[in-house]
Amino acid sequence: MLFRRRTTPPPTPTASDEPALPGRLSPRSPSEAIKPTAAPPPPEKPERSRGGLLARLSGFFTLFVVAAIGAMIALTLFNRQTHEPGPLANDKVVVIPNRSGTSEIAEILQREGVIDHVALFEFAARFGGKGPLKHGEYNFKAHASITDAIDTLVNGRQVQHSITFPEGLTSEQIVVRLNDNDVLSGEIAEIPPEGSLLPDTYKFERGATRQQILNLMRTKQREVLNQIWMRRNNEIPIRTPAEMVTLASIVEKETGRADERPRVAGVFINRLNKRMRLQSDPTIVYGLVGGRGTLGRGIQRSEIERATPYNTYVIEGLPPGPIANPGRAALEAVANPSRTKDLYFVADGTGGHAFADTLESHQRNVTRWRQVEKARQQAQQPDANPVDKVDPNTADPTAAQPGTPGRAPAYAPGGNSAMAYDGAPTDPNAPRPKAFDASEGTKLDPLRNKTYDLGSPKTVPVLKNP
Repeated sequence: MLFRRRTTPPPTPTASDEPALPGRLSPRSPSEAIKPTAAPPPPEKPERSRGGLLARLSGFFTLFVVAAIGAMIALTLFNRQTHEPGPLANDKVVVIPNRSGTSEIAEILQREGVIDHVALFEFAARFGGKGPLKHGEYNFKAHASITDAIDTLVNGRQVQHSITFPEGLTSEQIVVRLNDNDVLSGEIAEIPPEGSLLPDTYKFERGATRQQILNLMRTKQREVLNQIWMRRNNEIPIRTPAEMVTLASIVEKETGRADERPRVAGVFINRLNKRMRLQSDPTIVYGLVGGRGTLGRGIQRSEIERATPYNTYVIEGLPPGPIANPGRAALEAVANPSRTKDLYFVADGTGGHAFADTLESHQRNVTRWRQVEKARQQAQQPDANPVDKVDPNTADPTAAQPGTPGRAPAYAPGGNSAMAYDGAPTDPNAPRPKAFDASEGTKLDPLRNKTYDLGSPKTVPVLKNP
């Protein structure tokens, strides 16, 4: 058997073996021709940068929203706490000293029981935008919140005090009343001239000085005096505003009834026109004691006849100056007095006066007044035997006697001894008759050196006979 020699076929040239010709594709093997060629992977996308403006804005906005929500929550809690009722059980007056800072004020309010949280009050006061806190004296309402307390201190609604000066006080008595007021401060340089102050009720805040009140009283007096002087009756025998004040001070001391002032002023105007002496008791007292304003007892006969510059039983016309500080009503009464022919007046037993234009009518009024007075004395002391009064029918009409202006009210009804100006002997150990202003300005005066709102019956003390 013949064997053929197996020969290896020559290798098929490959693309790598043949040089590539331009424009000619390389031949591929059958296996390569049927194998799918894998597609190349897509190019990788470059990563986007996160440091751009948009990213920053987004972050800021997110942070702002979170902060706003937190601020709203904090503000809500803050408002709730500052508006919560405070611990103060009842209204309380607290004094904030001058030059106190916010921290000091907060500590004072906490000590006084107005607030609980010092830090919360300080924060609200500093950043609340309501304004600076003011010192002074403030009334904090019960259960006042921190906001209420701040509003009170910012708006400066301080406690209002008042001091009342009744009409007819002398300048010295007014100064005494001012000095005894413990809310006012400072010293008074000098006693103002008599008649230069306007009696009234004056309101002030803690820290006001006594001199400020006096200055205000003088300013008000000038304003009122100028107004009244401009609308006066030109027929009255009063030449200057100073003379009007002088006569008004006498009218003020003669009667306390508003409805009688014009008629009492008319009596004195008529007497001036007739060149008659005024014969007013208060002028005797002022001539004896000056600005003290009171004797504390009845007027004696010797004192009626004692010559002083103010004693209108001795001098002609008006005294050299006022004997007290008259009020607005008394000034009005002198500027426009009642047009009557009255020359006399005497107490009538009812708190007023009986007026007369002749001496005969006046003496009858005096007799009636003495009967009323005697009945009162006997009612108070039925066993007493008071000295009879001077008989007006036999008395010398030219002598100073009860019934001329100011004589009858020389002492309060109800005394139990002879009238000192009758000239009758009196027992020095016996109770003294009360002068018309016996208690005014003395330790017996219930109104002395005290402040009352005389327009309110609830605060006016009941006057009792000492």
